[in-house]
Amino acid sequence: MWWCDGQARASTGRCGGSMACLVLMVAAALAGGCGADGFRPMYAQVNDAPAVAQKMAAVDIAPIPSRVGQRIRNELVFQHTGGGEPLPPKYRLEIVIRESVGTTLVKTTGEAASQIYNLEASFRLIDLASKKVMLQGNSYARAGFDRFPSIYSNVRAREDAENRTARTIAEDLKGRLAAFLSNDRI
Repeated sequence: MWWCDGQARASTGRCGGSMACLVLMVAAALAGGCGADGFRPMYAQVNDAPAVAQKMAAVDIAPIPSRVGQRIRNELVFQHTGGGEPLPPKYRLEIVIRESVGTTLVKTTGEAASQIYNLEASFRLIDLASKKVMLQGNSYARAGFDRFPSIYSNVRAREDAENRTARTIAEDLKGRLAAFLSNDRI
């Protein structure tokens, strides 16, 4: 039996389907903790509060130095506005990046055969009206790439790794900002 009936409880003193009972208790606790609104999509508009997409479009993304920084900024601008015009800014997102490359595979001649591009982004979201930091944190991304005898191939492989990590950081930041801005009190 997957549910707890009176006869099983009376004879053994416990529920015959303890896993099912646990699942039901967890589901009841989660449903009870949802409040009056219950579950709702992150991007849903609630009452008169602006939708998360509108709040995201009102985030001004500060310039980030370097090619990778510009790539992150471009990804975020497109993700926040969908390619349309941004709204007048209410928030400012400042991002500082740190890049490094590590060698993972070394040939017997001492040449690197494979490397990993590491990217760390420290960010903070600032309310422009109060100049108060509302959210801050770090995001990390890594991408491996192979080394080849051709110089052009090496440059292209590293650029591809940089682009992949920039996209990963931008998607992570978008999700974190959307979760933060989905709060109705903001």
